[in-house]
Amino acid sequence: MPTLRALECFVATVEAGSITQAAARLHLSQPALSHQIAVLESELGSPLLERLPRGIRPTAAGREALTHARGALEAADRVVQAGRAVAALDEGQLRIGCAGSMTAGLVAPLLRTWRKRHPRVRLVLQERNSADALAAMITADEIDVAISPRPTRWDGAVDLISSEEVVVVFATGDPLGDQPGPVPISALHNYPVIQYAGPHGLAGWLDGLFVEHHVSPEVVIRTRQTTSAPALAAAGLGAAVVPVSGVPAGFAGTVHRLDPPQSRDVVALTAGRSDVLVARFVASAQATGLRIPAAVARQLDPV
Repeated sequence: MPTLRALECFVATVEAGSITQAAARLHLSQPALSHQIAVLESELGSPLLERLPRGIRPTAAGREALTHARGALEAADRVVQAGRAVAALDEGQLRIGCAGSMTAGLVAPLLRTWRKRHPRVRLVLQERNSADALAAMITADEIDVAISPRPTRWDGAVDLISSEEVVVVFATGDPLGDQPGPVPISALHNYPVIQYAGPHGLAGWLDGLFVEHHVSPEVVIRTRQTTSAPALAAAGLGAAVVPVSGVPAGFAGTVHRLDPPQSRDVVALTAGRSDVLVARFVASAQATGLRIPAAVARQLDPV
């Protein structure tokens, strides 16, 4: 396979019409340039240049090879320019995965800011309900970065974005939800509760929380969508334990901390830290942080 250097020497010599001038243009010695062309001619099996008393000219094989050699050099230059554009965040595609509950509170504001700053970077977003599913997508090279809770197992890079509180929500008028202050986890014993349907990262976590506190709630319905749980709670079906990012701004119910308080880490998962585009996106996610709707924050911390 011809090297780009050999092709560059060949094209420069044809364009200059002289080995001496081509060597000077490429900052090479004449023997070094002649060697590159000789290697190329040997690989192609034909002389490419005809040496004349005054200069050179391409042979028939040289004229045919010249067009393709120029095309190869132009393609190589485009590779360099594309790489530099991506490194400068002026081009490229970023494949993002996120936990569904984090789209509104973190990912949407992050993508809005990113689009304003880097409009030529193409963004592709996929949502999943399991951190383990997102981790598997990175391993399978389906996404470049995942914004999610910590997965069960992960061997790649992990960057902490924030810590997110897990809260409990009720319909307005619910006897337990209408009481002020944090809700003891023990108060959910035999209480109607909305649970998550597997595979869902919160399903196992919530089961473990109830076991830890010796609580057996009455599971009235299961949902695969974190964002559906507050809506079902607001409709009066029961209490829903949700990450605070999953509580919508216009939630028509009450929001309470749990006692004892519960939280989970929000992290960025990546295969490594060498990709400039991904690293800048993770840094932007850390700078953006998790945003809680003001109405929800007021319920958690009433003045």
